[in-house]
Amino acid sequence: MNKKLLFFWSSRKSWILPYLIFSLVFIIIPLFLIVVYAFTDDNGHLTIDNFRKFFEHPEAINTFVYSIGIAMITTIVCLFLGYPAAWILSNSNLTHSKTMVVLFILPMWINILVRTLATVALFDFFSIPLGEGALIFGMVYNFIPFMIYPIYNTLQKMDHSYVEAAQDLGANPMQVFWKIVFPLSMPGVMSGIMMVFMPTISTFAIAELLTMNNIKLFGTTIQENINNSMWNYGAALSLIMLLLIAATSLFSSDDKNNANEGGGLW
Repeated sequence: MNKKLLFFWSSRKSWILPYLIFSLVFIIIPLFLIVVYAFTDDNGHLTIDNFRKFFEHPEAINTFVYSIGIAMITTIVCLFLGYPAAWILSNSNLTHSKTMVVLFILPMWINILVRTLATVALFDFFSIPLGEGALIFGMVYNFIPFMIYPIYNTLQKMDHSYVEAAQDLGANPMQVFWKIVFPLSMPGVMSGIMMVFMPTISTFAIAELLTMNNIKLFGTTIQENINNSMWNYGAALSLIMLLLIAATSLFSSDDKNNANEGGGLW
């Protein structure tokens, strides 16, 4: 037995042990507890009343749908602003592009609450009222680097021989972009969409600070229930949100596989 333990600790397989412990404590057990609380009542009895409560309350459903809408708008705006930025960075001088990428990522070194409070102060300075517009602005400001970097990374690694071949065959710049560059950059686009959509649909601090609690997102609803010791209902809401995120992730994976099967070009 001692020899087996010694062999295990001396092998590379032992390197995975810290990651397994971390995953167990901070991922697997919390997810298991969410599922348990979601399907039980205060007395620990199995029930689906928590989910029935959600579907019987129009306010909760409206908040859920509204949160999806805000997340979609934020993702679309980040895509329209982030793709040109990533395109410009990938086609600029190597030294300058690396510097600009660092400048885009630099705000991420600051805590999201500090950045959001700074945004609130900025709106107050210019006497701009807080509300839905401020919420979307804050979401885009906080999450647009997550859209820019994966697209930039994909464009940087793209095989430019495809572009040269298309140009040799007489394709104009628009045709080169839409038939070669954009399809090849889709893995980065899908990664950026997921990295923006998933956190925006679950956030609550940005909405609370930039709307003065006048606009409630689904994350805020979950937080309120947890703070009010309504663990079972809060866990059910969390599970619903996790299922939505999982479905979105599976849809994204299917799109990537279809693009790869088609060659990723046409």
